Amino acid sequence: MTPQDLKNVMSSGLLSFPITDFDANGDFDAKSYAARLEWLAPFGASALFAAGGTGEYFSLTASEYPGIIQTAVNTCRGKVPIIAGAGGPTRFAIECAQAAEKAGAHGILLMPHYMTEASQEGLAAHVEAVCRSVDFGVIIYNRGMSRFTPETVARLCERNPNLVGFKDGVGDIEAMSAMYLTMGDRLAYLGGLPTAEVYAAAYKALGTPVYSSAVFNFIPRTAMRFYQAVKNDDQATQHRLLKDFFMPYLEIRNRSAGYAVSIIKAGARIVGHPAGPVRPPLADLKADEVEMLAELIRKVEPV
Repeated sequence: MTPQDLKNVMSSGLLSFPITDFDANGDFDAKSYAARLEWLAPFGASALFAAGGTGEYFSLTASEYPGIIQTAVNTCRGKVPIIAGAGGPTRFAIECAQAAEKAGAHGILLMPHYMTEASQEGLAAHVEAVCRSVDFGVIIYNRGMSRFTPETVARLCERNPNLVGFKDGVGDIEAMSAMYLTMGDRLAYLGGLPTAEVYAAAYKALGTPVYSSAVFNFIPRTAMRFYQAVKNDDQATQHRLLKDFFMPYLEIRNRSAGYAVSIIKAGARIVGHPAGPVRPPLADLKADEVEMLAELIRKVEPV
């Protein structure tokens, strides 16, 4: 897949980030992960992001990362494109990007670097180093310490033709409008706030109709139904699902830091596709919270 092909994939449809399967000891469970991807692939996502944020990229080791991406590529070959997560320190991000390309992934989502602040000049050097280390397409993730100005992104795009996507996880409407109006159709844009459905209609109005759904991991039919409602400007369906599921879901998710991932693994377990525990420093949902989530799931997608 060429960078332009990746851009085209990113320009329409629903995308999702599968959780990463761990066994009882917290080790990667390749067999369970492959079964998960086989289950999710037919539901219609335009692409799946292996080892992304919801896939706990931040807790993966260098030795296990290539196997996770290879498992995803092998399982989904001919079914759905695989975009790999990569990030952290520049040299580690390059190692992951090159491993993903070798495994046959179709591109990478370049997630934020680790911990330290950085100037726009430093961010540009980081992104450019990763872009130049691979031939396939790169999507940058605007989040945390990695916040890009339109001017920085414009310079990067001039110098790196394989930079083809921009994912926003900040939610600054003014900044996102400036980015879209500056870059136009040079990039594909992806809404990437946690529980992106809540912001999907607003992002569509900004020129960003595509978003990534975490809940696709356990209610894929509902996730696709909501995406179609956004696509078709069906506000009645959007409002019903927001009221019945997404807003009370946020109340559970917001009970504890890190629950944005933990609640997804809990949902997968409820619907019969368990992925094991989250890794520290995350913590799993408490029993009463799991039951609250189960009740919400039964309202929209009975199991």
